[in-house]
Amino acid sequence: MDPLEDVLSLLRTRSHLSAGLTAGGQWAVRFEPPAGVKFNTLRRGYCWLEVEKADGPIALAPGDCYLLTRPLPFTLRSDPPGPEIDAHTIFARAENGMAHTGTGDDVLLIGGRFTFGEPGHELLLAGLPPVIHVPAGSPHAETVEWALTVIEQELTSRPAASSLVAEHLAVVMLIHVMRLYLAREPRAASGLLTGLAEPAVRAALTSLHTDPAHSWTVAELARAGAVSRSTLAARFKDTMGQGPMEYLTRWRIQLAAQRLRESDETLSAIARYTGYGSESAMSTAFKRVTGVSPSVYRRCHRGVATGDEQGDGGGRMRRTSPEAEHLP
Repeated sequence: MDPLEDVLSLLRTRSHLSAGLTAGGQWAVRFEPPAGVKFNTLRRGYCWLEVEKADGPIALAPGDCYLLTRPLPFTLRSDPPGPEIDAHTIFARAENGMAHTGTGDDVLLIGGRFTFGEPGHELLLAGLPPVIHVPAGSPHAETVEWALTVIEQELTSRPAASSLVAEHLAVVMLIHVMRLYLAREPRAASGLLTGLAEPAVRAALTSLHTDPAHSWTVAELARAGAVSRSTLAARFKDTMGQGPMEYLTRWRIQLAAQRLRESDETLSAIARYTGYGSESAMSTAFKRVTGVSPSVYRRCHRGVATGDEQGDGGGRMRRTSPEAEHLP
């Protein structure tokens, strides 16, 4: 089992495409903190991205894309900028899937956001910087550029099922952007992506995800990675920000939470599925991680379909209206 694929599947990753943005002349658009992971790609022209708490503005050129992994306010602008306008004002007037600001249309951005099921999205996002910028022409970025080009074509020409195709391609783009970040910054921060770049830790993670119900020991995981127990423990802590047994507990709780939301299985059956010897053992671990008991969690989450949790129950991606998104 591939750990990244496992986490993305469990978190029911969805993309939500929004209206595009054309701009020209001197302009500036201010956006509120986005829900989920925001992405944009600049298809033509040049502009600047400024993200609150990030290290300075980022110059964007044609073919560049970026991910915002934190709910932080941000601004897109020309250089020099024009008067700053709130994004809600512009996108409320969007027509035919496109909003406009400034004079002319020498700048074109398309984008949207990714949302993830709860709880557990921190497994994926922990340790990532607030902004991941992928310049056009980055090494091994061909697939990202291909996906972005096809997304633009789908949203521009609107063939049959264009929204569905574009949304699936957006998830393809997300995975490849994460791969590029992993290759470019393998030791930049702690978290799942950093752990996957360390061979011994990746071997341990693969073992844990392949059989999470197994009574794993650090010694067994170390053998999978062909290192000593102390070496694995140190590398796992260094790259993941937690020990292997703590990670296993948190992953088991995510699996248990999914079963509680989506099935009628008894707590005893879910405990066996997730590797706990008894219902009480699982309940104790579940409350320690989530703050509530399994029974309370099930009552609060069964049949709830609000906001980003709406869908067909199978993890399909869903398009939201530009007016609701207010995002380019």
